Amino acid sequence: EDLAEFVGIMLGDGGISDHQITVTLNRVTDRKYFGFVEKLIKQLFDVSVTAYAHKKSLAQRVVVSRVTLVEYLVSVVGLHEGSKVRQQVDIPAWIKESSLYSIACLRGLIDTDGCIILHRYRSKGKRYCYKKIGFTSRSHPLLLSVSDILLILGIKHRIMKNKWDIRIEAQEEVKKYFQVVGTHNPKHLKRYKVA
Repeated sequence: EDLAEFVGIMLGDGGISDHQITVTLNRVTDRKYFGFVEKLIKQLFDVSVTAYAHKKSLAQRVVVSRVTLVEYLVSVVGLHEGSKVRQQVDIPAWIKESSLYSIACLRGLIDTDGCIILHRYRSKGKRYCYKKIGFTSRSHPLLLSVSDILLILGIKHRIMKNKWDIRIEAQEEVKKYFQVVGTHNPKHLKRYKVA
């Protein structure tokens, strides 16, 4: 289950070269989640993790330089080296065959490439705040797999006209997502709990 969530994280904000893996997050908004990702990698693979802060942006990277880990992730786990968009990557079959693994992978994907959208407006002097969940991917197979998992879980959503965004908009469906899938990213939980 942890490995499936890690796969979701890698399919979201991860990258693989011939000798290292990286996960790139925002060092301000994802600061607490960064710690979760570091701990998850150490627990799964028993490797040392290095953190690099980008000097000219708010990006921070978790980096593991280990050729054997890259080989394992590519040949056994089903991840890919290089551009995820150019290769039109998908969730590995072993994950999609299990509802437990699918939920964990979905959580990793939404925690990295998803967002909680706050839709605020006033009507007749009252203030309203609706939460929506957004997920974006330029890999069409990946987007369709996320949609399929949400359908299996009974979470109503829609693929936007641009074909690379998914939205969960109904408040009951957003609530169901957090009950069934949940999050390990404190940033998402904080936005979800906004009144």
